Amino acid sequence: MRINVRKILATVIFTLLIWVWADLALDEQLTVSNLKLSVAKSLNPSLWVTFSGQSSITLDKVVLKGSARRIADVRLRINEGRFGREFYFDPEHEKMTTPGDHLLELAGFLKEIDRISQLGLTVVSVEPNTVTVSVVELQKKTVPVRCFDDNQNPLKTASIVPPQVEAFVPAEREGTALEAKVVLSRREMEQARLAAIEKTPFIELAPGQNREVGAAVKITLPKEQERLQEYLVTNVRMGLSLSANIEGKYKIEIANPDAVMGTVAIRATPDAKRAYDNMRYQVILEIDDSDKDKGNEEIRRDLICNFPPEYVRRDEIMLNQPPVQARFRLVPVTPAVSEPRPTPVQN
Repeated sequence: MRINVRKILATVIFTLLIWVWADLALDEQLTVSNLKLSVAKSLNPSLWVTFSGQSSITLDKVVLKGSARRIADVRLRINEGRFGREFYFDPEHEKMTTPGDHLLELAGFLKEIDRISQLGLTVVSVEPNTVTVSVVELQKKTVPVRCFDDNQNPLKTASIVPPQVEAFVPAEREGTALEAKVVLSRREMEQARLAAIEKTPFIELAPGQNREVGAAVKITLPKEQERLQEYLVTNVRMGLSLSANIEGKYKIEIANPDAVMGTVAIRATPDAKRAYDNMRYQVILEIDDSDKDKGNEEIRRDLICNFPPEYVRRDEIMLNQPPVQARFRLVPVTPAVSEPRPTPVQN
């Protein structure tokens, strides 16, 4: 009796294991969205490879197939953030280095990727199913190096050594489009005013697609005292900044107009000074809504210098005196009272 019970129990367990194994062995499908395919950095610097001008594309939907166990493992990796969502296309490995356009079939390409095959999965379909690989042959040219801040504003440099570098660029480029760029952060700009700093220039092949040239250059910016000069701006033009709650309802009476529209001392580069001279208003007096509640009380407020923003970002213009203080009052505007019309006399 004991032997029969053991045999029956063993048979049940063995049967369950077979069913579990068979269930796990069945193929299932898993759809993964928003994967990224990027062009790998080519070992050949004379080639510029893109997907129709873009360095990467989004794979909207990739359908994978494998055993239930493999699919469950991949689903767990995705949920835990351990599934790499970016893949790389190597044009040399795919033998697509001839200048021109090539059609890449994405399902076949992904099937050959080790990361997917090692998971025990196959690729069923991809959307989009194809992409155009564009290959452009670049030419080596000697190009000038120009320096910019992180807002893409050109910087005046004391020296760039060497002033020119060799780089691979599209053959049709000429003039100002034919240059290598160096971008300096604010901290690097401060360092470059004290001593030369090294930075590697890059060629902008297309917006957002940069490629570094081989060698670094040494950059020095003008020292502060050499860069900024002292100027006295006369006959300053003042503007008002006020809301609709004030405009037309109150008159602003300035108690010290000679001070607020007299002179202002600044330190600036010549270009920044010219730009400041051309501003419509060179100083701004801000009127707050709460000022109307102060009755006939005289209000004191510092004027704001309306410096051109692009030169402020580059530290090329600044106030060279204490701020001028305006003294003013808000006087309510009395609406005009129309005279009553005479009543016509009736006979």
